[in-house]
Amino acid sequence: MPIQSRSAITAIGSHVPQRRLTNEELSALVDTNDEWIVRRTGIRERRIAADGEFTSHLAIAAVRDLLDRYPTATDDIDGVLVATTTPDNPFPSVASRVQEAFGFKAALAFDLNAACAGFVSALQTANGLILTGMYRKILVIGGETLSKITDYTDRSTCILFGDGAGAILVERVEDGCFLASHAATDGSGGIHVYASGLSSEWNGHPLAGDGRIVQNGREVYKWALSTVPDGVRSLLQDGGIAAEALDWLAPHSANLRMIEAICERLGMPYERALTSAAEFGNTSAASIPLALDLAVKDGRLAAGQTVALYGFGSGLTQAGLLLRWAI
Repeated sequence: MPIQSRSAITAIGSHVPQRRLTNEELSALVDTNDEWIVRRTGIRERRIAADGEFTSHLAIAAVRDLLDRYPTATDDIDGVLVATTTPDNPFPSVASRVQEAFGFKAALAFDLNAACAGFVSALQTANGLILTGMYRKILVIGGETLSKITDYTDRSTCILFGDGAGAILVERVEDGCFLASHAATDGSGGIHVYASGLSSEWNGHPLAGDGRIVQNGREVYKWALSTVPDGVRSLLQDGGIAAEALDWLAPHSANLRMIEAICERLGMPYERALTSAAEFGNTSAASIPLALDLAVKDGRLAAGQTVALYGFGSGLTQAGLLLRWAI
């Protein structure tokens, strides 16, 4: 049954660093070229945070963009959730830095790590908190500085990742926009994409990478194509919407060739996918809000349309939301 929600998305903002890292520039670092990268991933460039620029800076800038476009949005904000795998520090949270920057006096604030599914998981959490009746307005931010943990000697990963942030306001309303929710996790696949930390092993397998991203792209690709289409179908079924009636699919922008294959398996035209990878690369928890804001700015995504958000990645975890866009 569809979730009977009383919350809606009422504002959006985004921010990316100024520095562009093009495919041509990457070819000077590793054995690659623009044609090879575009053919395999669809990525043309990515944004890279400056020295001294971290996830909190991008998150704060994304919220400022939201407030510039929706000036009354700060009234009564009582929650800040940040989805990220690259916080400035293990603690305090990026969310607390955002709270400090804007002075939200009585705000719940915490970070959430579900990797590339993190932004959708944070939206699910915000919706749940509002449904309790205890919260009214929650900022949900997806922000990453993946360049800080990317190995620029590894051709298989350094071509993929970029930095950015997107912010969305979820607000209590009488007629909500959240129609259905889906989540799934297969922790046995966690070894296929990770960044090592305090532990140097995973279920007896030694971890490599010295804190930088390690990915078995072939295994992640196989997992995504074998599970994500079914997850999207389940989400749409729960929301009572047929795939052909869905206006937009906003999947995690990991790799545009992967998204093309997912759309093909769903019987959905690729042109109905909202993506951000060509412009910004794989930005993990930031990829979906960046894609949404690109579509808002160019007029593709409009109030009243249906959009399915679907994050998937390290964990291996998936999170989906079916929405009726409200702004």
